[in-house]
Amino acid sequence: MAQDVRDRSRALIEIGIALTSELSLDGVLQRVLEAAATLTDAQYAALGVIDASGRSLERFLTTGVDEATRTAIGDLPHGRGILGVLIRDAQPLRLHDLHEDPRSIGFPPGHPPMKTFLGVPILLRGVAYGNLYLTEKADGADFTDGDEELVQLLAAQAAVAIENARLYEASTRWSDQLESLNEVASALVSEIDLQPLLSLIADRLRDLIDARLVTISLPQADGALRIEAASGDAAEQFVGRELGTRSKNARVLARKRVERVDSVLEDPETDQETARLMQARSGLYVPLLVRDQAIGIIAVHDKQGRDTRFRDDDRRLGEMFAQRAAVAVDLSRRVAQDALRRIVAAQELERRRLARELHDETGQALTSILLGLRTIESAETPDDVKGAADELRELVLSTLHDVRRLAVELRPKALDDFGLEPALERLTTTFAEQTGLIVDYHARIPERLPTDVETALYRIVQEALTNIVKHAQATRVSVVVTRQRNSVKAVIEDDGVGFEQEETREDGLGLLGMRERLQLVGGRFTIESAAGSGTTLVAEVPT
Repeated sequence: MAQDVRDRSRALIEIGIALTSELSLDGVLQRVLEAAATLTDAQYAALGVIDASGRSLERFLTTGVDEATRTAIGDLPHGRGILGVLIRDAQPLRLHDLHEDPRSIGFPPGHPPMKTFLGVPILLRGVAYGNLYLTEKADGADFTDGDEELVQLLAAQAAVAIENARLYEASTRWSDQLESLNEVASALVSEIDLQPLLSLIADRLRDLIDARLVTISLPQADGALRIEAASGDAAEQFVGRELGTRSKNARVLARKRVERVDSVLEDPETDQETARLMQARSGLYVPLLVRDQAIGIIAVHDKQGRDTRFRDDDRRLGEMFAQRAAVAVDLSRRVAQDALRRIVAAQELERRRLARELHDETGQALTSILLGLRTIESAETPDDVKGAADELRELVLSTLHDVRRLAVELRPKALDDFGLEPALERLTTTFAEQTGLIVDYHARIPERLPTDVETALYRIVQEALTNIVKHAQATRVSVVVTRQRNSVKAVIEDDGVGFEQEETREDGLGLLGMRERLQLVGGRFTIESAAGSGTTLVAEVPT
């Protein structure tokens, strides 16, 4: 008897040491389980950990059952029958024969025979974390009061281990959530393109919820939804897929509230063809809301593990990430609308300038040609006819030159046919001839550049030369364009009067338009100027 007491005391001490030294929760629980079986002379023992809902088991460890028998039994128990009694009542339970208890539901095929039974709840401060189960005490004897007392002590130690593990998991989970939310927040202020932002949100949400698949869909002009980002199993095949106006996603979006579906097969609103394609069993649908307007939806499918259903904390995470996604979509639309307004405004400004020049210069010239023709018609002598024809010829040539100049300003043919370097050479040569300024042009561009890059740089140089004529009072201009390793740089310098940058409105000199044009191709724009010191403009575009 004394030896038995010493063995039990030693086992309890060893379990206590394991609580402070063992990093694995399953490792600690397995040691508790084996000690309980050994000290009570039980042939079989099991330990079940109740999930957060308090209704079923999330872990089930055993001892005494070999691998072949475990395989023959099949799925782990779901917490029904006698096991369900312990989960509901959280009170110790001793039975002489399991089969005689009316609450027993029997054993699955392949399960070893069991008769005597001892079940003890794993409790800490009145909270049930699970249960310890022992069966088949040696020699067919019943479990005793001493066995029950010992197992209760072991169960208390198991409760400490489970609570510590859950506290650690919770702190780690909150840390991961905060890190992911910070990453998304940083991306919102640094990333312009919507697609990478939505992909990042889908990836991080899937990791934190531990889901199999996450999709983010946005409405199209026809009212249908289009999947813009996806993360998880075979996610790439879903990006770009359209969902009908009567899909589950569309219905939830219309209702503008979060919804959970524990079984998509039983949900009458779910498109079963799409569900089969995605292999979805459960769903969490979270609308993206901005000022009470639904602008998209996140759909999460299948929590990893035996129970694929989503919980309340998954819903809260989905709502947090949906808020970030809504900001990203709304900001992207605002930027796109603003860019479109600026483009339209720039086009209208250019149209007004061309209309003014056509009216004031070309229109007047054509009127003069018409008057010249009347002069020829009314001329009385050959000399009068010849003089009027000469004047008319000069006027036609001047008008033709103006029309060609306007055509070049609209879209230089040399830029399309030969590329940036020849087009700039012609631009600077024509500029020098028309203004009388000395223009030094140097370019080193070995190959053609993307069309949008060539157009942007050409327009930057063109606008810069126009500014120099209007504002700089310069005598010399330098234009240098070079191809560097990963970019093309254009530097335009003049020896004019310059200006104080902090006192000059950029839009007044067209500088704001230059910056915006370069931003569209991912470029940078810098300017250096001071009163009396000329101006240097630098435009650099990555390639």
